[in-house]
Amino acid sequence: MQFRGAFTALVTPFRNGAVDEERYRELVEWQIENGINGLVPCGTTGESATLSHEEHREVIRICVEQANKRVPVLAGAGSNNTKEAIDLTRFAKEAGADGALLITPYYNKPTQEGLYQHFKAIAEEVSLPFILYNVPGRTGTNMLPCTLARLKKDVPQVKGVKEATGNLAQVSDILEQCGPDFQVVSGDDFTVLPLLSLGGCGVISVVSNIIPDRMAGLCKAFAEGNLDEARRLHFDMQGLCRAMFIETNPIPVKTSLSMMGKISLELRLPMVPLAESSEKALQACLKSKGII
Repeated sequence: MQFRGAFTALVTPFRNGAVDEERYRELVEWQIENGINGLVPCGTTGESATLSHEEHREVIRICVEQANKRVPVLAGAGSNNTKEAIDLTRFAKEAGADGALLITPYYNKPTQEGLYQHFKAIAEEVSLPFILYNVPGRTGTNMLPCTLARLKKDVPQVKGVKEATGNLAQVSDILEQCGPDFQVVSGDDFTVLPLLSLGGCGVISVVSNIIPDRMAGLCKAFAEGNLDEARRLHFDMQGLCRAMFIETNPIPVKTSLSMMGKISLELRLPMVPLAESSEKALQACLKSKGII
C-alpha cells in the first residue's frame, strides 16, 4: 500500500502575510528526520481555505521538492467546485505529488450521487491516486460506505479514504464493503489505534506536526504486532491530542510549533490566537510531555 503509516497534515507557516518557505522546508526536513511516513500539504491543518491558488500551488511545490521522494506526498487538492478540484489535482500531479487528498464538497452539500459524479469527473481528467476525505463536521456531508464501495469499483484512481467521522461502526462498514486492499486512514488522532485494529492502514495526523516520531512509532509498533507498545504510545499521546483541539485546529498546533521555536505564530483570519486560558493549558501540556 502506498499510503500506509503516519502522514502529517502539515501546517503552513506564514511570515508577514506570506508563506514562510524557509521554515516550511525546515519543518518538512524535521518531519522526515523524525521518521514520519508521509506528508500532506494544503489540508485543513495547512489553512488551505485561506490560501490563494498561487499559494496553494507554491506550498505543494515546496513540499514535493523538499521531500525529494524520500516519503510520499499526498497533496490536498479538493474543492466544492468540481472544475477547481480538477485544476488543483492536475497541478498536484504536474508538481510530482504521489497522490491527491480530495475532500467531499463542502457547503453545497451534494447528494451521494453528486459525490460519486464529483470524484468520477476528477478521475476522468487526472490520472493520479486519490485518497478521499470524509469529514462531515466541517463539510456538512457524510460520504456513505456504499458510495465509497461504488467509487472503488468504478474509479480505479480511488485508493482509499481519510475517515474523520470518529465513527468506528462506519469504518467497519467501509472495510467490509470495500475490502482489505482499500486504504482507510484515520482523520482523527484519537482513533488511530482502534482504526488500525479494524484493518485500517494509518493516519493523516495533526499531532504528528509536533511528535512525528511517536505517531509513526505507534503505526510501526502495530504493524509489527507489538500491541503493548502501540497501546502505550496511544495513551501517551492522548493528552497532546486533546490539547491540539482545545480550540479550532490549526490554532493550537501552530501555537505549539511556535512554542517549540519551529515557526512564527501567524494565523489568517478568521483564525485568531488562543485565548489566554487555553494558551496556558496548552503550554502546561507541552511541558508535561517534554515537548518544550
